[in-house]
Order: sequence, then structure tokens, then C-alpha cells
Amino acid sequence: MSLVGKQAPDFTVQGFYNGEIKEFNLSDYQGKWVYLLFYPLDFTFVCPTEVLAFSKMAEEFRSRGCEILGVSIDSQFVHKAWVEAELEDGGLGGSLNFPLLADVNKQLSSDYDVLLEGAGVALRGLFLINPEGVVVQNTTNFLPVGRSAKEALRLLKAFQFVAEHGDQVCPAEWDEGEDTMTGSSEGMREYLSTHN
Repeated sequence: MSLVGKQAPDFTVQGFYNGEIKEFNLSDYQGKWVYLLFYPLDFTFVCPTEVLAFSKMAEEFRSRGCEILGVSIDSQFVHKAWVEAELEDGGLGGSLNFPLLADVNKQLSSDYDVLLEGAGVALRGLFLINPEGVVVQNTTNFLPVGRSAKEALRLLKAFQFVAEHGDQVCPAEWDEGEDTMTGSSEGMREYLSTHN
């Protein structure tokens, strides 16, 4: 069941960020854009490549009013160990530019419908939540293939553009500064006649 177009399930969980273990609530981010970045496990293979890619771009997301929250079934203590471990030891090298949330009871993964039951881990789910708390985009990958932080940023820009310009829609491959179209048959015809 897709959550797109629905209110994002709220949560209260422990997490690790900036050297601290503390509580995180989705409701604390009301009024901001949020990316929930589910991944299977700390200290694994594809996961650090994704988490580090999003960390490198976290300030760009933040400059657009969007916070990133990483989520796995690992505890806040395992998150701390992973962040602090050296890269050559499978860690994240000492710092991360967004929090890692602990879904140890797997409720969060279940609520967002990314829990892989047999394996007991989350699929690679990525959820974009708008400032009103509605899920506007979701991508879910199976375990062996990571996601693109650059594509996530492009999607954020597109959804922010549409939120600001209500009568405009973004065509495939749209990025900031490119032409959009009016969300109508006439707008579509005009766009296709000038862009193909």
C-alpha cells in the first residue's frame, strides 16, 4: 500500500547525531521538507555508500529547507559505533551530516511498509515528506542496489517548484531552471510541440 498522498506516520525513536544519543520525532520537523532514508543495516556493503552520498549533499538539502533522517533497525548504540568507526573498518569515518534513527522494534519500517519480513530489515525506502506532513514521493529498492542522492535532490527541487507554482507541473527529467508546463491538455500540447 503506497503512502504517497497520505499523511506520513509519526514516530518517536532514539537516534544518534552530532555525538549525542537523543529522541527524534517526525512532528518536530513540521513545516520542513523531510527525506526519510531507510536502509537495511549498519556495517554492511551498499548502505555506507548511500549514507555517505546523502551526507555529502546534506547541506544542499538543508539549504532548501529539507532535513534527512536515516533509519535502520540497528540500535542508537550501533549507529554511534558505525559513525565513529573509520572508513577502512566499514564505518562512516567519524562524522555524519544527518541523524541515524533506531528502529529496533521495526515499527517504523512496518508503518512505512518497507520491512522485509523474512530478513527482518528495511528495504531501501526513500520518502519525501512535505511541510504539511504528506508523503509526496517514494522510491523503494531491493537490497543490492543503492539510491542516488542527486536524483533525490532533483525530485525535491521539482516538488518544491510545484508547491510554489500551483498551476505548473514538471515533465520527465526536469531540473531547476528548465521549462515546466501548465497542468492542462493545452499546456501539454504546447510543451511537446516545442520540446521534441
